[in-house]
Amino acid sequence: MLGIGNAYRSKLFGRAVVAAASNHATRRYICHNRFMRRVSIIGAGGVGSTIAAMTMSKNVADEILLVDAMEDFLKGQVLDLSDANINNGTKVRSATWKEAGQADVIVITAGAKQRSGESRQELVDRNYEILKQVIGEMQPIQKDAVMLLVSNPVDVLTSIAQKLAGLPKNRVFGSGTFLDSSRLNVYLSDKLNISPSSISAYVLGEHGDSQFIAWESASVAGRPLLSFPEIQALDKESIRKQVSNKAMDIIRYKGSTFYGIGACATSLCESILRNTLEIRPVSVHVDNLDTVLSVPAKIGAGGAEEVFPIPLSDDEQQKLLESAQTVKEVARKYLL
Repeated sequence: MLGIGNAYRSKLFGRAVVAAASNHATRRYICHNRFMRRVSIIGAGGVGSTIAAMTMSKNVADEILLVDAMEDFLKGQVLDLSDANINNGTKVRSATWKEAGQADVIVITAGAKQRSGESRQELVDRNYEILKQVIGEMQPIQKDAVMLLVSNPVDVLTSIAQKLAGLPKNRVFGSGTFLDSSRLNVYLSDKLNISPSSISAYVLGEHGDSQFIAWESASVAGRPLLSFPEIQALDKESIRKQVSNKAMDIIRYKGSTFYGIGACATSLCESILRNTLEIRPVSVHVDNLDTVLSVPAKIGAGGAEEVFPIPLSDDEQQKLLESAQTVKEVARKYLL
């Protein structure tokens, strides 16, 4: 097993992201010192509107700006969401691309869905063009904004957005394996009959086929998760596949997923706007791996402010490297 000290930190992750500013006193409450806390959401479909509704219910933003290419549909979503504004002061309205680029948090949900028989590379090609247009229309983006990518494949699109946005890399990150980790903790909580929030376990790497569970570092109340007889008896690879494929199961039954990712994206928006400094597994640029993939990172007003490495077994470290290579191979043509 790898150690936890500085040597381990440097060997595996390095300094993947930096603090939002060198002056920590001015960094801590960037969003709090602004007169209006605004969240813009690009794409007002099932995922975007769910994020908007959940963000309103959290009352963490003063205003939510919605942007969508379908104007009439957008008007209907704004009217519908405004009816939900009964217990908080959050306003919701449609906005121009330029207005969206001036928000404190910019959430990008717009993107094409994978067609039957379409390769991963073909999907990325289509979503690259969409992302390029979206970010181009919002320029110049507010320099203190944080951009959150939700569209898939999120790791590759986050890499592209980091290149196009003109923001520091720590201010552009993706939802990554946050939802996968949440699904894992819910599954494990059923086996142990405890709350999911009491379990510390992460799905890391690519948000996709090469993701893996970091069993070596997983714990409950400081006790290694692998020491529990209930967990020892489980088929670990079966769990990984079940967590990874859950979205496909939902899509097969109802056509799309939006509640889970909506909750995760809302939580990340709250972490940014309230500077909660929570640790989440999200898609960030990892310098030593020279790509974007999910590792635990501190989320605050400066975005993904710092990576927090965790112990990995030799096998898990190899899986992380393989996952990084998978993302790099797909993203390479767009980053030249």
